[in-house]
Amino acid sequence: MENTKPQLALIGGGKMGRALVQGMIDAGFTTADRVTVGDHNPVSQAWWKQNVPQATVTPDSKSAVEGADVVLLAIKPRVVLAAVSELKRTARKSLLISVAAGIPLDALVRQFGSSRVIRVMPNTPSLVGAGASAYCCGDDVSSEDAAFVDGMLSSVGKAFRVDDKAMDAVTGLSGSGPAFVCMIIEALADGGVLSGLPRELSMQLATQTVLGTAKLVQQTGTHPGELKDAVASPGGTTIAGIAALERGGLRNTMISAVETATRRSEELGKN
Repeated sequence: MENTKPQLALIGGGKMGRALVQGMIDAGFTTADRVTVGDHNPVSQAWWKQNVPQATVTPDSKSAVEGADVVLLAIKPRVVLAAVSELKRTARKSLLISVAAGIPLDALVRQFGSSRVIRVMPNTPSLVGAGASAYCCGDDVSSEDAAFVDGMLSSVGKAFRVDDKAMDAVTGLSGSGPAFVCMIIEALADGGVLSGLPRELSMQLATQTVLGTAKLVQQTGTHPGELKDAVASPGGTTIAGIAALERGGLRNTMISAVETATRRSEELGKN
């Protein structure tokens, strides 16, 4: 792939596509005038025209991929293979990237008729440059292609190359994880309100606590259990709260949530 910024066709301009492409634009990895969005949804089309007016927007996916160096599929898993079949002739020289949860790499390769395919699992924090994304590559993906995708994902967070067999677990953890963390933030804030804090203050404290703790784990490299123990003084408030969390089964519930989301990703790949 040449070093110039590639022509990018985004098929599916919904939340995931917006998060990834808008993050890339904000990070300077691409420019809006090099992006064509193919989406038949009028609401999605209106969003792109209003928020990224330099991008080309069309309801016709085939015309969107014409001349594209890279085709990024950000559509529902149930329709992604049909879309690949529809677009493969027009996009036969393109690098194909799919963010569809649960669709295995080999299924994408078979449908596309080429193994110049990369399966990606980004997540929505990519919108603020804090994404956690994993990707796996088909046999015909060049080192330049892989470097492009790694750079694309790294421009909006952190990128990890894995084997295809790990992608369902990635989907269950980092793909679904932002929703789980949002529920934790919401619950912490509700706890603050129950304990007498104003709603706005409680939400700010909960959000900053989760953000700060994540940074503490990341930047120090200290195990979360060790950091937890450092706060939990004997007979203190924190250990009392931890005991309540253990009685409620928080740890097991979180593990089960990731496991269940992983199984659902596997099921999507079989349907």
